[in-house]
Amino acid sequence: MTTRLYHTDSYLREFEANVVEEVSAAEGDTRPAVLLDRTAFYPTSGGQPFDTGTLGDARVVDVIDRDDGAVLHVVDAAVPPGPVRARIDWDRRFEHMQQHTGQHILSAAFEHTAGVRTASFHLGSGASTVDLAREVSGAEITRAELAANQVVWEDRAVSVRFVDEREAAALALRKEPVRTGTLRLVDIERFDLSACGGTHVSRTGAVGNISIASAERFRGGTRLEFSCGIRTLRADRVLRETVSAAARLLSTAAPELPAAVERLLADGRDSRRRMKELQDQLAAHEAERLAAAASPIAGASVAIAALESWHAAGLKAIASGIIRRPGHAAILAGGAPVAVVVARAGDLTLDAAAIVKQLVARFGGKGGGRPELAQAGGLAAKASDVADFARGVIEK
Repeated sequence: MTTRLYHTDSYLREFEANVVEEVSAAEGDTRPAVLLDRTAFYPTSGGQPFDTGTLGDARVVDVIDRDDGAVLHVVDAAVPPGPVRARIDWDRRFEHMQQHTGQHILSAAFEHTAGVRTASFHLGSGASTVDLAREVSGAEITRAELAANQVVWEDRAVSVRFVDEREAAALALRKEPVRTGTLRLVDIERFDLSACGGTHVSRTGAVGNISIASAERFRGGTRLEFSCGIRTLRADRVLRETVSAAARLLSTAAPELPAAVERLLADGRDSRRRMKELQDQLAAHEAERLAAAASPIAGASVAIAALESWHAAGLKAIASGIIRRPGHAAILAGGAPVAVVVARAGDLTLDAAAIVKQLVARFGGKGGGRPELAQAGGLAAKASDVADFARGVIEK
């Protein structure tokens, strides 16, 4: 059993301890690890990530809560038995403290303002989430976020105490504790009382702020992504830089960005529509040109061409224009990687699918279709080589 110093002092950054045993991290995990008689390192537990830091000259890279109550410190170098000076990575620890206390406040705020409980939460290394037991509206989110930040701004005390199960049963805990025996309670003055083994700030003002970044439906409820303190500052910095860059690119002021983006999207739609019209016109002209130059082969007028600058959709449009003429067929190759389209008018018996099958067998790629229209893509050849080979196939 390891004495857990963080239970009574989340602000402890350095401490002396004794290495009582050198072990491996876990079965099948050969990383070195040590057991201390006491520790301020928080192990991954209860939705909160582990602490990092140093034991002597060794880096602590993982902290594991073992079933027997011991805390394993996974290190990047051997730490011999005996006394050792330990240091917590304070920036990481304090960031986790801000997020965890912020989560308690946010969950309590939703209970107070919307009557909805928290089903689960996760404090990640980059993002943190709260899963609410039901779907909530935008208005409910706004009210709870404001109520939570009001508690932060009031700088209320956050205290820790220990009670047994009998005492806990008489208290108004926000949720039923999952542990038995002695319980550690985190008390946010006049706002929330919860059983929790995590690390927390001593006053709500240290949380800085609580910001809900997004909300989505999740398993019949709502998943909220949120950030507190330093993480909110980082997110605001990214948002500021992104908005500034977008405003510069669009030559507009930040408040005008939505209107500028809407105009840009409308211009894009108009451009695509106009481009499609021009492509259709060009495809019709190309179809007329190729049909006029079609070769008489096997009782049909067959247009065979390598059109390097046309891709599959354009080739199909040109072929469709050619075969509107009775007695005409088309074999067109182009694009990169090469695509091929084979089509014939309804009054012909030419088997387009059979021709495509031979082209795929010769040049690779994938394709298929019907006797009147077939196509393939990914052929490993020049478009001109595909067209020449197709001519040989149809002439036979």
